[in-house]
Amino acid sequence: MLTHADNRFLTESDAGTPMGTLLRRFWVPALLSEELPERDGPPRKLKIMGEELLAFRDTQGRVGIVEPHCPHRGADLFFGRNEECGIRCAFHGWKFDVEGKCVDLPTSPPESGYKDTIRLLAYPTREWGDIVWVYMGPREKMPELPQLEMGLVPVAQRYVSKKWQDCNWVQSLEGGIDTAHFSFLHAVPSADEAVQRTIYARSAALGDQSKPDDRIRWIRADPRPKFSVMGHDAGLVIGGARRTDGPELYWRIAQFLMPNHAYAPAAFPGEIYYGQTWVPVDDTHCWIYTYSWLPDRPFSNAERMKFQGGFGVHSAVDGNFVPLANPSNCYKLDRASQKTSSYTGIAGVSEQDAAIQDSQGPIQDRTREHLGPTDIGIVEFRKLVMGTARALAAGTEPRATAAPAGYAVRSGGWVAGPDKDLAAVMTERFGHRYGWVGDAHGLKL
Repeated sequence: MLTHADNRFLTESDAGTPMGTLLRRFWVPALLSEELPERDGPPRKLKIMGEELLAFRDTQGRVGIVEPHCPHRGADLFFGRNEECGIRCAFHGWKFDVEGKCVDLPTSPPESGYKDTIRLLAYPTREWGDIVWVYMGPREKMPELPQLEMGLVPVAQRYVSKKWQDCNWVQSLEGGIDTAHFSFLHAVPSADEAVQRTIYARSAALGDQSKPDDRIRWIRADPRPKFSVMGHDAGLVIGGARRTDGPELYWRIAQFLMPNHAYAPAAFPGEIYYGQTWVPVDDTHCWIYTYSWLPDRPFSNAERMKFQGGFGVHSAVDGNFVPLANPSNCYKLDRASQKTSSYTGIAGVSEQDAAIQDSQGPIQDRTREHLGPTDIGIVEFRKLVMGTARALAAGTEPRATAAPAGYAVRSGGWVAGPDKDLAAVMTERFGHRYGWVGDAHGLKL
């Protein structure tokens, strides 16, 4: 349970707020690369952490993210012409490059140096992992890009999507790192094992390579996993251990990576890894970037088609990246299905998550919650991000900004003896106590 003041501290992301300041110390996704498919093509409007912005790809293929209003008399550059390495205002022809420099000022005499005094606010960008990233903090504090493994593998071995969500980014992220809910939200209230296995194989993000096995039954049979949490340079390892049929424990291990990334806990070796990044639009809406990757092989066309249709944590969306199942149609809830084949009556992991997360309100009121033993990961997440934001306000830079290679970690599942703690399970599963795989990609901690 948080106080009203702490809940605001955690959830507000506008410029000048403590959490907004923290988020701006990191690179965040601004849009998918595919949203700017052509050089000198149409610009796109953006809103990130309460700031209205404009993105465009110039003649050389570089992406600029700038304030949308011309500093002359405030015309919207969205109506401007993207041409010859700059965007030209349609009002009086003032032209700006991707760095915000005024490169042409046709309303001033040619000999005038006035244009050299004109700047458009422009944020640094990087294009990596099929995503355009933006850094909105102080230039002198700009870190390296976080080395998420999905960006380290060849393009054929990853799939990236995004979707809109109608709630604050924090409650959606907290849903992502809360792995206890799989016993209910994504499960089937039925003893029919065949039905249960079919549902999980299709929508519980176990991956195309997994075979129906006892993991499904263990998740359903034990809704009280015992959690352990370890901190590392880039974030947290959150492990939940469930009972099996024997003395061993079934571990489902998630990763939270500062300040807004999380990895799903299900994958065994050879299966698909899933991650998500949450980007606030404002305090009551967010974008969720979802990525799947395979370290050892390309995705097949059939697998990509499944993702496009809304498989696992990917969502089926319209041309504006709004999910087809959304609040306007009650997420396509089917009450008859809810009786027999799903606790929610909603098809799809992404859609089930969105329905519950949105149902908590535009901004969850954490003054009214009652946390329990399975919420340890949530508590540790809040302590980490709020503590880091407070430390930043006092002058201490976030630890994770100095550790880009520390983001090259994996999450996943494993079965281990009851004598092993989380660190031992991680070492057995990944060869490293925090799941670091950067050495496989030539990185050094």
